[in-house]
Amino acid sequence: MPHTVLLAEDDRAIRHALERALTLEGYQVTAVADGVEALAQAHKNRPDVLVLDVMMPGIDGLQVCRVLRAEGDRTPILMLTALVETADRIAGLDAGADDYVVKPFDVEEVFARLRALLRRTSPVPVGAAPADAPRPPAPERLVEAGGIRMDPQARRAWRGTRELELTRTEFELLELLVRNAGIVLDHSTIYDRIWGYDFGPGSKNLAVYVGYLRRKLDEPGAPQLIHTVRGVGYVLRED
Repeated sequence: MPHTVLLAEDDRAIRHALERALTLEGYQVTAVADGVEALAQAHKNRPDVLVLDVMMPGIDGLQVCRVLRAEGDRTPILMLTALVETADRIAGLDAGADDYVVKPFDVEEVFARLRALLRRTSPVPVGAAPADAPRPPAPERLVEAGGIRMDPQARRAWRGTRELELTRTEFELLELLVRNAGIVLDHSTIYDRIWGYDFGPGSKNLAVYVGYLRRKLDEPGAPQLIHTVRGVGYVLRED
């Protein structure tokens, strides 16, 4: 069965072009012109992934995202935005978005980001053990480094005694850094492991997520954990 995409974009030309491109790529697309229609469609037929324009009249993409997350809907959301400032991107992540593409965009980049989001939310393959089946004991259930404890199975993380509220992408990024504590991971490696695609040296996507993760990790008087190695990448260590 093809993956279903709910596309909300108020610019008619962009909406029609992207709907056609996604359809040709094999997606089943429902395209709407505003946030009100997007919420109505999401409630009627839950899609596999949403593609939301940030700036729409009435209810914008950020508000749609907030409403769905408040309802407990964890469907992956890719934001389309003409806003390029870091603060604007952080606002989208704050609202619960999983990823974003900056306009004007290359449709191949949209495809790559959708594939990455869908890979991370794919159902268990046929023949695999059901979710409630007994599992063999995990000798290393918790992953720890630098005062960070993570439970990958439960998708929970703590710094000291404080539990961290992390999005799916933030959790996966932190887990990658914790599992490789003390090792400098270059940008290409992180992009490949987290997004499944290297968006190149011009992309700010990783820097935005690292900055947002630092805001959630850092504590007054405590050492910074995620360090930038200029021109190379990032490393988690407790200095």
